[in-house]
Amino acid sequence: MDQKIKNEYDRWVKRALDADTAARLQEISTDDSRIEDAFYRDLAFGTGGLRGVIGAGTNRMNIYTVAKASQGLADYICGNFAEKDRSIAVSYDSRIKSDLFAKVACGVFAANGIRSYIYKELMPTPCLSYAVRSLKCAAGIMVTASHNPSKYNGYKVYGADGCQITTEAAALILAEIEKLDLFEDVKQISFEEGIETELVNYIPDSVYDDFTEKVKAESLLSADVEIDKNVSIVYTPLNGTGLKPVLRVLKESGYTNITVVKEQEKPDGNFTTCPYPNPEIREAMALGIEYARKYDADLLLATDPDCDRVGIAVKDKKGEHVLMSGNEVGMLLLDYICTRRIAMGTMPEDPVMIKTIVTIDMAERIARHYGVRTINVLTGFKFIGEQIGLLEQKGREDSYIFGFEESYGYLSGGYVRDKDAVNGAFLVCEMFAYYASRGISLLEKLEELYDTYGYCLNTLHSYEFEGAAGFQKMQDIMEKFRGGISEFAGKKVQQCLDYSKGLDGLPKSDVLKYLLEGNCSVVVRPSGTEPKLKTYISVSAKNRQAASEIEEKICVQLAQLMQ
Repeated sequence: MDQKIKNEYDRWVKRALDADTAARLQEISTDDSRIEDAFYRDLAFGTGGLRGVIGAGTNRMNIYTVAKASQGLADYICGNFAEKDRSIAVSYDSRIKSDLFAKVACGVFAANGIRSYIYKELMPTPCLSYAVRSLKCAAGIMVTASHNPSKYNGYKVYGADGCQITTEAAALILAEIEKLDLFEDVKQISFEEGIETELVNYIPDSVYDDFTEKVKAESLLSADVEIDKNVSIVYTPLNGTGLKPVLRVLKESGYTNITVVKEQEKPDGNFTTCPYPNPEIREAMALGIEYARKYDADLLLATDPDCDRVGIAVKDKKGEHVLMSGNEVGMLLLDYICTRRIAMGTMPEDPVMIKTIVTIDMAERIARHYGVRTINVLTGFKFIGEQIGLLEQKGREDSYIFGFEESYGYLSGGYVRDKDAVNGAFLVCEMFAYYASRGISLLEKLEELYDTYGYCLNTLHSYEFEGAAGFQKMQDIMEKFRGGISEFAGKKVQQCLDYSKGLDGLPKSDVLKYLLEGNCSVVVRPSGTEPKLKTYISVSAKNRQAASEIEEKICVQLAQLMQ
């Protein structure tokens, strides 16, 4: 074992005296490889903040790494904001230690003279984004690892605009963090002491109430339109934060025939019945589908633990419940929003739809049909939020009508600046009920879109690379891809877009997009939050079978390149 790593481990044994961390250090004491993985680097801090496995060590999520990050953020706030403007909004999800980490952060902010506002109970990511703007805070933090397995937790940082921090802000905060020794340089008082000194405050209920009203205001139903809101809905919050806000919005809007998946109703950081609580993953939806079959539900909704993603399943002609992809739901919502806005006379003069570069290109064709301009941004909803902010600066926030990404993230209004599964669930239910009242299923509507704009298959494939060796392996593979690839599955590469050079006015990002003949594409990028390389395949063809055959061949080639 590297001596530097051994020395840092020994220092933690002497200095990290809380019972939980001491026990975790003892647990790995005889395993050099586990010690190395826990201490070979500091937990990476970037535009997504922190995210990592819960445990002891510099490369783990624990009260020390959280406190150090909070001190760095506090130093950044003190150096860039006037004293009267120094406040931070805080929220947390159902994950293991989320509430503890949130309180530790509040204690650090209080010790630095920064006022914090924290929700009285766990609340979704969009509620945090809303609170930052509503309370005019300098920043916000959301303690969550989103849809990752239960061993993970994280710490997302938001700017005063309600967006996740920019690359520039992340670099400045990281510079402050890197100056610190996590045992020597962190100022900290207890959460309770912060409450007593009024440097820690609970967020007023009115903020949550206002958020709820903003979501409901996104309805696209005019007074002359009648729909049957008695559709049978099964909903699962996947043991996360969505239960109260999603049910409140739906019930207050007239959707009352809702069955909640009992085993996944209450907060549970172990995610016992959905070990990978991501509505993108079929296994996470399995119990919900069982419920949908049992109760003969028309629609299944599932939100991830921090309630910024929503997945759905609907019945096909055979009565079987079919999962729909994020791209499919996004295209349906885009078409519904455009259709209804035109019908209601509320389409702005210069309407804008914003999507990420890995989101289905077919959405641009739908937007163009309705006279809607498309803005493409890098992967990450913060870039969509950033564009909403730019429109707002020009006095044109109303031009924004919809934003989405293939990973089940949707937003139809500028009241928050991150994806919002409360908004997404609400719009999906309204769209579903609107079409159902006219004898049209969402699957039939999707087929209509394919008939109109041409068939397009988009798939995502992830390749895991754990630990220090895995991190280096990912770097090597990206270099291999940059070495030059002339074709995928017999389709010639017409252009390779390397976003590490900052293309199209976008920030530099480690992303490659290969444009292939026949309106096909392949995107390769390292995940910003997990030890994975992600590939996004888009195939246009005459039908699904033809597209699937091409996609399968591309997958085989990608798997070989990942070796």
